[in-house]
Amino acid sequence: MSRLFLLAVVLGTLLGCAPVRVTDYRDAKPVLDIEQFFTGQLSAHGIVKDSSGRVIRHFNADIAAQWTDGVGTLTEDFVFDDGEIQRRVWTLRPGGDGRYTGTAGDVVGEAQLQQSGNSLFLDYVLRLPYRGGEVDVRVDDRMYLVSPDILINESSLTKFGWEVGNLVLVIARQPGR
Repeated sequence: MSRLFLLAVVLGTLLGCAPVRVTDYRDAKPVLDIEQFFTGQLSAHGIVKDSSGRVIRHFNADIAAQWTDGVGTLTEDFVFDDGEIQRRVWTLRPGGDGRYTGTAGDVVGEAQLQQSGNSLFLDYVLRLPYRGGEVDVRVDDRMYLVSPDILINESSLTKFGWEVGNLVLVIARQPGR
């Protein structure tokens, strides 16, 4: 009897560790329409944490987003608390069934995006400046629309499978978009 109980506990633990998929949110509301939300002027406000969870930076960003012939362009202008300024320009192309591919100057290869319900998950490799050089980190972005004008984004940054940092930010659509 105790072996059966132990087996049930082990199986329950393993099944409970299944990864979260964007499709787990297919019925979540409000539904995120990527091309509608990412149109016009937006702002982002966030923090960067190191691997221990300590906040090491914060930032604000202005985002100008538009779609032309089905292709999206998001121009993100970041200002960090230490005065550093960064610009990232994303190009998003729809692939059908809630899928998109994205490219940007500091993204290695293509980002894979998938939307379902109120959620958008992105997976890509980002090239970051680091100690006078550059380092590539895998980014697992998870965005959740919580109201028609507010999106919450959490990102995990990993290198060789180890978490090296994470970001938490809020993206807000601006009035008069």
